[in-house]
Amino acid sequence: MISRNLPITLFEHESIFLDKGEKRITKEQFVALQKYYGDGVPFYSLKNNGVQFNEYVGVIQIGKTIIEILPKADKNDVDNNKWRDILIGMLKAVGSFDIKATSDSNLKIKPNTILDLYFEMFIKEVEYLLHNGLIKQYRKKEGNVTALKGSLLFGKHIQENVTHQERFYVSHTTYDAVHKLHIILYKTIKILKEINTNVSLHSRIGNLLLHFPEMPGIKITESMFEKLIFTRKNQSYKKAIDIAKLILLKYHPDVSKGRNHVLALMFDMNVLWEKFVYVSLLKDKSATTTITSQTSKNFWKPEKGGNSKIRPDIVINEEREDCIVLDTKWKNLNGYNPSSDDLRQMYVYHEYYNSKKVALVYPGNTDDSNKGFYEPTPSHNIIDKECSIITLAIPDAESENKNVIRKWQEKIKNRIFALTNN
Repeated sequence: MISRNLPITLFEHESIFLDKGEKRITKEQFVALQKYYGDGVPFYSLKNNGVQFNEYVGVIQIGKTIIEILPKADKNDVDNNKWRDILIGMLKAVGSFDIKATSDSNLKIKPNTILDLYFEMFIKEVEYLLHNGLIKQYRKKEGNVTALKGSLLFGKHIQENVTHQERFYVSHTTYDAVHKLHIILYKTIKILKEINTNVSLHSRIGNLLLHFPEMPGIKITESMFEKLIFTRKNQSYKKAIDIAKLILLKYHPDVSKGRNHVLALMFDMNVLWEKFVYVSLLKDKSATTTITSQTSKNFWKPEKGGNSKIRPDIVINEEREDCIVLDTKWKNLNGYNPSSDDLRQMYVYHEYYNSKKVALVYPGNTDDSNKGFYEPTPSHNIIDKECSIITLAIPDAESENKNVIRKWQEKIKNRIFALTNN
């Protein structure tokens, strides 16, 4: 059994069990994962006395135990630090970590997991808000006061103050720090106090609780975040609120025993890879090139009901009307051909987007490309439908080298745009 003070680190598609293997979970933790799975989470599947993770990566915390699931495009490469740095770098690149104001140099700890990074970013943002002074807002308030102000609520006044003639039950407007933004932040701080396992953050969380005004406890829902409106006055709260939303909505308290709370910050690697390639292509693109993501076209229309659509990952249009369609796949081909389903999908994109070329984009051990052509048909006897396979090598990322991800993005852009010129 491994120490519970350290994260349990696994790779995508790995399994962990109660009764076998070097890395194990307890019976209580397995039950907590079973309950969490019952909410319809897609991050893993249940096995006999264990769970198997799938293409989602990130962190699941059960009580004080952290299970970290890292991406891996090479089955022989088990360097945890490399893949952790790759994951964090990709998340930063696509905007999952908005670090425009909170730069890496401002963060004071070396993260053991992405959970530590999110926690410290939140703490840093709330420290900034406290330093600059919390904003106040007008709100309606009702209750007993000793001086008449606002509107007297006569019915409640009679009910509450029959024997207290010195008091007035009124509805009035007050200007203070009690509002939804602070209620959300305060609840997040209290949760961090309960679940944080990084000793470097304990005192800072305690300091926030000491200086942040106490707020009423209310149930936080997704609709509450949707109704928030950010203006020039409260724009400085947005980053902290975004992180609070991620934590609060992914947090599932253990209401029965109060020990095995579950917090999951998980990311679909297929979606992350697609977004990473997309934002890499957008860097310094020419003004004559348009690049769109997830654009839909009608594909099939039934006599009854709605249309079925096709939606490629990335579409590149050059000024000379050369269209290139890309589909990204987070898997290592290991020298094999793409699946027939993937190749058929690319053929359809050729037809419906009238594209010059299409390509499947994969991660891999080395940079490589393989051009192929679809076989002619009786109605189309010219071999001109080209489908390329582009493999992009994963770099050896190190935390000390801040330019690894940026250089990787530059290489991705150059490799893919070379396809448009050949």
